[in-house]
Amino acid sequence: MTLPLPWIIVFLPWAGAVLLALLPPAGRLPALVNCGVSAASAALALALLAAPEGVQGWTRVDGVNQPLVALAGLIALATAIFSAATVAAERFDGLRARAYHAAFQIFVGAQFLALLADNLGVMWVAIEIATLASVLMVAVHGTPAAIEAAWKFFLLCGVGIALALFGTILLYLAAQPLVGHGDSGLSWAALRLVATRCDPGILSLAFVFLMVGYGTKAGLVPLHAWLPDAEAEGPLPISAVLSGLLLNAALVAVLRAKAIVDLNPGALEPGTLLLGFGLASLLLASLALWRRRDARRLFAWSSIEHMGLSAIAFGLGANLAGMLHLMGHSLVKSAVFFGIGAAAQIKGSQKISDISGLAGSHPGLGWGLALGIAGLAGLPPFSLFVSEFRLVTAAAATQPWLLLPLGLGLLLAGAALVRALQALCLGPATPDAPVAGAFALPGGLWWASGPVWALLALSVLLGFALPAWLAALLGDAARLLG
Repeated sequence: MTLPLPWIIVFLPWAGAVLLALLPPAGRLPALVNCGVSAASAALALALLAAPEGVQGWTRVDGVNQPLVALAGLIALATAIFSAATVAAERFDGLRARAYHAAFQIFVGAQFLALLADNLGVMWVAIEIATLASVLMVAVHGTPAAIEAAWKFFLLCGVGIALALFGTILLYLAAQPLVGHGDSGLSWAALRLVATRCDPGILSLAFVFLMVGYGTKAGLVPLHAWLPDAEAEGPLPISAVLSGLLLNAALVAVLRAKAIVDLNPGALEPGTLLLGFGLASLLLASLALWRRRDARRLFAWSSIEHMGLSAIAFGLGANLAGMLHLMGHSLVKSAVFFGIGAAAQIKGSQKISDISGLAGSHPGLGWGLALGIAGLAGLPPFSLFVSEFRLVTAAAATQPWLLLPLGLGLLLAGAALVRALQALCLGPATPDAPVAGAFALPGGLWWASGPVWALLALSVLLGFALPAWLAALLGDAARLLG
């Protein structure tokens, strides 16, 4: 019996996690094996783009998850390369090094499964596995700040995942009279076929619980409190996968549920709920960005802002803009976190006041970081400019009242990010920290900077040179999401 490609994509990282847990932790071998497993996973994830759409047991391949799985594979590979270059500065002992590398691959496999699952129960389990692996990675240093951030992450997201489980059960109960017992009551494809005949009250209640539960993991206000701590206190590479991957999977879970509830004319309007959470996230984050003094916390708040913008896009029904924004944010934010991580190693601090003049003192890193921050601010030629333009156009056409708060949030957040760009990359350079062997690989700064430029280049292509086949795939995703 041949294992289907989606399950190979899921199980390869998990097999890599077992191998990494058994390898001797000393030397460069674990980091290089981590890169090798991630490269193989990325190749399989890209191969999924050519796979036929359809449901295979608990998994499905469609226009929603094909680009996001490919994106996850590429970002995981970039993170593994950056980690190989910078892991020496984390100063892990043997047990912590094993835990860090194994948890990373467990997270990647769970991320793939969450995106590929057709069964909403399997999706719930996958997101929970990804969360537990993330908690372990955040706590791996064992410092008081890291333990506090991990506990906050675990407790808040634990409450969220419990609410999401209750919402999943309600969806099953709504479909059970029509599809009977068994897995079909949790299949996204099967639920869509019977959604118009389900009890609208149960569907509405289910979506509220799913929105709040998965919205916690997506970092939407007021459910966001874990995100700045987790991204500021974990190992440097982990910020990239939390913002670039975990938040996407959680929001996709909400969108899968929204596509079901949208089909029932008697149920609540799920787009309104998404709009509310999205606006709250955008406006609060746009103000909070002005008060951050820690660079990683600053960009964690930027993640909250951009997840809010994605929620607004999907709430308006501008699904193509929403998909572009999710993908563009993942690419640019991961690049920025790599840049900040490398800068924090060079300067010995992640405070904005201690990092300055990078463009002059370390041009390859500094200009890459500057361009990444400009991309987060919504400036061309990056894909976030295109998705935000599409979002504003959709708001003007369907909900003109939204233009004022949307424009205000974009303006405030963009100005705060440009201010951070000036503080971090321009002006007189601060002295480097006298840390010997900060980078683990020969030419380590170039290995750390390479993923920054690679992801930024992909963002430019996504925004201004989108291949016809990818545009068709994203159009199919927009149709499937309602």
